[in-house]
Amino acid sequence: MEKEIINKVTNSVLEVFDLEDYFPKEAIQSIDISQWLVEGFLLKEKDFREALKNYDWSQYKNSLVSIYCATDAILPAWTFALVTVYLQPFALKIVSGTKNDLLLNLYQEKLNQIDFSVYDNKPVILKGCSNKPVPQEAYVLAIQKLMPFAKSVMFGEACSAVPLYKATK
Repeated sequence: MEKEIINKVTNSVLEVFDLEDYFPKEAIQSIDISQWLVEGFLLKEKDFREALKNYDWSQYKNSLVSIYCATDAILPAWTFALVTVYLQPFALKIVSGTKNDLLLNLYQEKLNQIDFSVYDNKPVILKGCSNKPVPQEAYVLAIQKLMPFAKSVMFGEACSAVPLYKATK
């Protein structure tokens, strides 16, 4: 007589919070301002404005876009704002910084919209393995949102979770 195999993880009260569920579905693109600088470092205003005017901005249609400079060029404060002027009619969202900065900004917005009270007094696993580039900072934001509600929070997968937090009684 064979004994039935029972999946204890499936039958447990554990809730899984997966940041990958909130990863943007839209295209993510980046623009490096140094491409329009003389030798990647010097901004000549007239040439810069002309390059922006002649650039094909339509490639950013319906995209989430980060604007950054890959070099250590010292740029006027208006540089990123001017690029944004050209990008605005096409992009869904524009952030000054790296792709990681853009993703972090998006995660901040998403996490602020979630009703975390659904995790009230429940053990939660903050899923750690993802196939998408979820920023480390998003995990820091998520644990802060979960702690006021969760009975406990673990990191990883149900089979190998690392305890992070346990509410005091």
